[in-house]
Formats: sequence, C-alpha cells, structure tokens
Amino acid sequence: MNDQELLRPLIASNTTKLVLVVLDGVGGMPINGVSELEGAKAPNLTALAASSACGLQVPVACGITPGSGPGHLGIFGYDPLRWEIGRGVLEALGLGIHLTENDIAVRCNYATAVRDDTKIIIKDRRAGRIPTDRSRQITGMLQEQIRQIDDAQVLLLPGMEHRFALVLRFSARLDQGADAIEDTDPQKEGLEPVVPAPSGSAARHVADIALKFVEKAALLLKGQERANYILLRGFSSVPAIPRFNEVYGLKSLAIATYPMYLGLTKLIGMDTLKVAGGIAEEVQALKESYGRYDFFYVHVKKTDSNGEDGNFQGKCRVIEEFDACLPGILSLAPDVLVITGDHSTPALIKGHSWHPVPVLLKSKYVFGKTSAAFTERECLKGELGTLHSTDIMSLMLANGMRLKKFGA
Repeated sequence: MNDQELLRPLIASNTTKLVLVVLDGVGGMPINGVSELEGAKAPNLTALAASSACGLQVPVACGITPGSGPGHLGIFGYDPLRWEIGRGVLEALGLGIHLTENDIAVRCNYATAVRDDTKIIIKDRRAGRIPTDRSRQITGMLQEQIRQIDDAQVLLLPGMEHRFALVLRFSARLDQGADAIEDTDPQKEGLEPVVPAPSGSAARHVADIALKFVEKAALLLKGQERANYILLRGFSSVPAIPRFNEVYGLKSLAIATYPMYLGLTKLIGMDTLKVAGGIAEEVQALKESYGRYDFFYVHVKKTDSNGEDGNFQGKCRVIEEFDACLPGILSLAPDVLVITGDHSTPALIKGHSWHPVPVLLKSKYVFGKTSAAFTERECLKGELGTLHSTDIMSLMLANGMRLKKFGA
C-alpha cells in the first residue's frame, strides 16, 4: 500500500489552511565554510525555524540526484519511483497546450553552438538565458517554417528565457515506449550534442522525426550569435495519475512563474495561477487567493537558477529576497506552513545534487526549539529527523487536523 492509498479513507474535512513553499534547489554545500542558507542574511527564516519543526527530506532515495519533476512529485505525496513523468509533458502543460494520447512532448533549450567542418560543439547549453521576448521571436519563426515532419504535426510553444516546448502530434495513438528517447543535451559545455537515440523499436520513428527537427532548426538558426542550436530533453507522453484534490480532499492552487511547475500541478489537478514578476508578486497572489482555497503551493525558481549557474552570492540574495517577503505569508496565519525545496542545487556543483533538502513545518502542534536556523546543519538537529519527501503531505494534513484516526 502506498501513502496515498493509506490516506484516502482517513481524510477528514476541515477549514484549515495549508501553505507549501518550494524554494527550488534551496539546499547547498559549503564554500569557504558556509552553505548558501548559512551565508544568506535571513532573520525571518531564522526566527521561524526556532519555533518550527525542522528536518531534512530525501526526494527520491539516498544518493540519487532528482530532477525537478520527481522532486516535486515526492513533496506532493506521489512516489517518484512509481509516477515518473517526463519534463516535456510538464513544460507543454504549463504553457497551456492540451495534450492527447497521440502526442509526444519535449522540453527544449535554445543553446549556443560552434561549428567546424566535422562537428558541432555546445558552447552554452542555455544560450546565456536569452530574454523571453527574444525566445518568443525565434520560436515563432521556427513554427512558421516547420509545421509538419513526415506524419507528425509540429507544435512549438515559447517558454521562459531559453526554454520552449515541442509537441509532435500524430494521427493515431503511439505504441507504449514511443517516448523512450535519449536527451540530446550533453549536460556539459564543450561536448557534442547527443543524437536522439531510441531505447527500443517503438521509439525509432519518433526519434527519426526528432533528429529531422533538430537539423531543420539548426539550418534556420545558422548565423545567430546566440541561440543557434536546439537541445531536446524529456521526451514524454501523458500518464494517468491520481488527482491531488480527490486524494487529499483539498481545494488547491499552484502559484508559480515558470511553466514546468504549472504543468506538473495542472497534471495532478490543481488550479494554477501564472504570476508575472518575482517573489513579492507571488506572495501578493497568495494573499488575493487566500479565501478561495484550502491548499496553496508557491514556487520560487531563482534559488535553483543561481545554483546551476554557480552563483553562490546570487543564490544567497534570492534567499534574502524570500526572507523579506516571508512576513507577508506569516500575516495570513496559515494553520500549516511548510518551507522546503524539491532538491539541492549547490553552487559548488553547478547542478542538482543528491544531498537531503532542509524542511521546516510550522503549526501549533510541533515542539520547536530544536533548530536555531533554517540551514542544513541546523535542520539536521530538528525534531523531524530525516524523512522521505512523500511524508510531507501526510504531516501537513495531520497538523491541519485533516486526518482521522487509523484503526480502532
């Protein structure tokens, strides 16, 4: 029995408010002796940690580095080993497209490449995080020029900065495994892009079309100083997955600025609210929506972006920006407030890592006074200990008095 099957018969109705804040990639590693959470000046987080239950959570399994999809699914109570969802689906859903069983969705990066007579080398996997307006212009041009490849309709949707989504729409349902195709992103600058290789015969036709798309796009982008190449990531199709509201008995709202996170929450049945701006605008959206929902998920992206860029001070500044906005969340007096991340993204590593993620739970039913700050080392001392990410939802429901007793 998984956690959701255990919880379903125990769900109790209540009017309590639950807020989950995900500081994407918030966990870090020491540089000059301190992590990003330790280096940031965050007095509000520090005070909140002292009165909260703190601990560390493992997103997937010990030693496993999670992507953002598995990291978030775990926090929402979905076993990421059972519910593996490709990032292409999440990106496309977040950008507002309705996917069908005939679709393969891909999350794409504009990249900068250099060419010689024999090979292509990826110089910048994110094309310097080109402005979103520029990305939209390029995507529009590509869509005009590439509408069909063989028997697949090509749909392109611009995202944020260097990201966009590709949907290959076929006239009939594809065989299982048709999305089992290797990413073309080499994951490191200075390497050649990977060929979109199929993992089995069911994916061969889709992989051939994906390669043709990359080649056509490269010809159209040739001559651009930046964003002159495309990397394909997260080939995926739509799975059947339990609905969040039905599993937990909650009317839920997701507040985010980036499409992928809106896509994931839309997939599991949350209402979604795309916010233009930053953390302050997200907190304002939370305040304006507070009377209409039971459960709120607020996503903060730039902690992760700065970690991936190796920008230690930049990540500290985002933590400090959130800290300055935290009183706005606390002014709503939620019955349960959880602050955590979907994974760690240490600036030291410049990417996601396997390290456990700090987690803070504030309610009137915790001991508190076991952690002096919201940092990795202080959370290690906390009353929650080290738990699996899938335990977070059951703890939120319990502290919100939304679970009945189990057994006689």
